[in-house]
Amino acid sequence: MRLSLLTVTTLIFLMGLTFVGANAIAREAPLFLVAHPDVTTRWLNRDTTRAIFAMRQRTWPDGQAVRVFVMNNGNPVHARFAKEQLAVYPHQLQLAWDRMVFSGTGQAPDRVSNQAEMREQVATTPGAIGYLEREYLDDSIQIISME
Repeated sequence: MRLSLLTVTTLIFLMGLTFVGANAIAREAPLFLVAHPDVTTRWLNRDTTRAIFAMRQRTWPDGQAVRVFVMNNGNPVHARFAKEQLAVYPHQLQLAWDRMVFSGTGQAPDRVSNQAEMREQVATTPGAIGYLEREYLDDSIQIISME
């Protein structure tokens, strides 16, 4: 079987794209669910976490009020969190928030512009929950395990 130069070049190009794509995914930092240090909950399942971030569950399992912090929809960390941890698309969350706000049955989460602001708000707001990459974790917040 003879392959043309164009076919060989195309195959090499496609293999290169596959390698670059796999490399980019491997370099993404893991995301962590984080909370205010006084929150007594240490783990949440995906359904409960999704309900909290969709603003359908307004309290922690122990009854404490939850204060949800998210980054803007265009933020890649927000998109990764929604897809990887909640198994929803960011626009689905936004639709749920908009529906509650416009119907008067709820409110949207608090917005932050970056991970440094997320850490600061979660660390200083009782009952707060958010998400961060590893490099932004410190002793001012706690990690909530997700199962």
